[in-house]
Amino acid sequence: MSTNISLKHINKLAIPALIAGVSEPILSLTDTAIVGNVDFNATESLAAVGIVGAFISMLIWVLGQTRSAISSIVSQYVGANNLDKVKNLPAQAIFIITSLSILIILVTYPFAEQIFKLYNASNIILDYSIAYYKIRVFGFPFTLFTIAIFGTFRGLQNTYYPMIIAIVGASSNIVLDFILVYGIEGLVPAMHIQGAAYASVMAQMLMAILSAYYLLKKTPISLKLHLPFNKEMKRFTVMILNLFVRTLALNVTLYFASAFSTSYGKQYIAAYTIAINLWFLGAFIVDGYASAGNILSGKLLGGKEYNKLIELSNKLIKYGVYLGLFLAILGGLFYYSIGTIFTKEPEVLKEFYKIFWMVLAMQPLCAIAFIFDGMFKGLGKMKDLRNLLLLSTLLVFVPILFWLDSMDLKLYAIFTAFTCWIIARGFPLIIKFRREFLPLSQKD
Repeated sequence: MSTNISLKHINKLAIPALIAGVSEPILSLTDTAIVGNVDFNATESLAAVGIVGAFISMLIWVLGQTRSAISSIVSQYVGANNLDKVKNLPAQAIFIITSLSILIILVTYPFAEQIFKLYNASNIILDYSIAYYKIRVFGFPFTLFTIAIFGTFRGLQNTYYPMIIAIVGASSNIVLDFILVYGIEGLVPAMHIQGAAYASVMAQMLMAILSAYYLLKKTPISLKLHLPFNKEMKRFTVMILNLFVRTLALNVTLYFASAFSTSYGKQYIAAYTIAINLWFLGAFIVDGYASAGNILSGKLLGGKEYNKLIELSNKLIKYGVYLGLFLAILGGLFYYSIGTIFTKEPEVLKEFYKIFWMVLAMQPLCAIAFIFDGMFKGLGKMKDLRNLLLLSTLLVFVPILFWLDSMDLKLYAIFTAFTCWIIARGFPLIIKFRREFLPLSQKD
C-alpha cells in the first residue's frame, strides 16, 4: 500500500511529535525559570541548573539514541508488512538500556564533585550542582525507559500517545516545581534547588508509568523480555554504537560551551543557561518535522518508495525552514520580555540580550540540520551521521571556539561556533541524500 506523505498526514505525525518533543526542554526550562527567580542566590542556582542540565543531557543523549534505532528498525518492518518479526525487539532494547542507566548512576553518583569541577564549577555553584544532581540522576532510568517506548510508537507511525504522555509529564513538572521549590506555607517546606530536582524525578516517573500503560494497552508490543535476542539486535547494537560515538561528539560541543561560559563568570553561565535552553526548545519544536521524517523515511525505504522519499525531503525542508523563520520572528517580537521570565538579575540579562539574536538567527539553519538528522536516522544511516558530527565538531566547532575565545569574545565566541557547527552538520546531509536517492527515484 502506497505511503501517504500529504501535508495533512505529515502534520498528523509532526504536530504531536512536536508537542511530545518540547516536553524535554520544558522540564529544563521550568527548572531554569523557577530556580532563576528564587529569593536568594538566584544566579548561582541558575548556573548550577545549567551545568547539571548539560551533563544530564549528555547522558540522556548518549543512551537515549535507542529511540532512533528502534524507530528506524520498526518503521522499516512496518513498511515491509513484517512487524511480527521484530515485536520482541523493543523489550530487549529497553532491558539493556535501563540496565546501563543504573550502572551509570552507580558510577557517577560518588564522583559528582569531581564531575562538576570539570565544568569549572566552584564554591556555591559547585555545592548546588552536587545537591541538584544527586537527586535528578534518579530520574535517568525512567527517562530512558520512556524514550525507548517513544521510539517504538514512532516506528509504529504513532505520535499521538507520546504527545499525551509528554503533556502530562510537563504539566506535572511545572506544578511540582512551584510547590517544591517555593513551598506551601504550613504544608510543604520550600526546598529551593533540591525541590526542582525532586519535581523532575517525579514527572519522569509518571511519564514512564504512562508509557508502559499505553504501549501495553494500545499496541501489539509486549514489555516481557523474551530470549533469544531478535535477529535485528545486531543491527540495533551497531546503530546504537554509531549514535553513541556521534553523541559523544555532540557532548564535546556542549561540554566546551558550558565550561567556557562558566569560566567567564557566574553571569555568563547563567545567561548561557537561558540561551541554550531556549535553543533546545527551538530545536525540539523543529524536531516535530524531523520526527515525521524519521518515521516516514524508514517506512518509505522499507517499501522501496524512492520517488516519495525525495518528495518527502523537499516538503520537509520547506516546512522546517518556514517553522524556523516563524520561531526567529516570534523570538524577535518578544526579545526583551523573554529574558525576564528566567531572571531579574541585570548583569545576567545584559549578557543574554547580547547573544539571544544569534539563537534566533540559527533557527532556520537548525531546521535543515535536524530534519535531515531525522531522515538519516529513519533510513538507518547512523554511520554517516556519526562521521559528519565528528568532523563538524572537531574541525569546525572546537577550532572556531578556541580562536574566537582567544579574541575575548566570550558568549559571542560560543554561539558563533554553534552557528558554523550547525551549517557543517546540515548541508552535507542534503548533498549525500540526493546523490544516493535521486538515481533510485528515477528507476521507479
